[in-house]
Amino acid sequence: MTLTGEKADIARMLADQRKNFLYTVRGITDEQARQRTTVSDLTLGGLLNHVVNNERSWMGIIAAMDECAEFDLSRMETEYLMSPGQSVAGLVEEFALVAAATEAAITDLDLDAQVPLPTAPWAPERSWQSVRYTLLHILRECAQHAGHADIIRESLDGSNTTMSMGAEAGMTFD
Repeated sequence: MTLTGEKADIARMLADQRKNFLYTVRGITDEQARQRTTVSDLTLGGLLNHVVNNERSWMGIIAAMDECAEFDLSRMETEYLMSPGQSVAGLVEEFALVAAATEAAITDLDLDAQVPLPTAPWAPERSWQSVRYTLLHILRECAQHAGHADIIRESLDGSNTTMSMGAEAGMTFD
């Protein structure tokens, strides 16, 4: 089924932001993905791990609609790390699978349906938000971290998303 209207717009924007994020990890080694290039602890591999897990987690929350869900605090220790057993290629492959699952799910979602949010120490009372808001949250996370990743990549080797997109389009920069 072809998406139309608001669902198509959300899916397209998610795809655009994933593509922007993926420019930041294109052509790097696993070693480079684990390298800190700024004063932040964030790395390209850690951010890639996070955006994959963030989208997968939120789509799982939408699918479950579990009014008893609690945030899994154990994720906090590894959420922004690329573990020794992970690779850039493996995470990129996971990202593609997660993206495909999200796009397939959007078809059948009621954007106005209310999602019960997992409780957490910082949010002990159950609250709800629309599926639309949750999808836009996934979008915001990917876009925000694509910006972080772009800075990290530029600090790593001078590459950045805009230059990479231009080069792909055949532009040359002096």
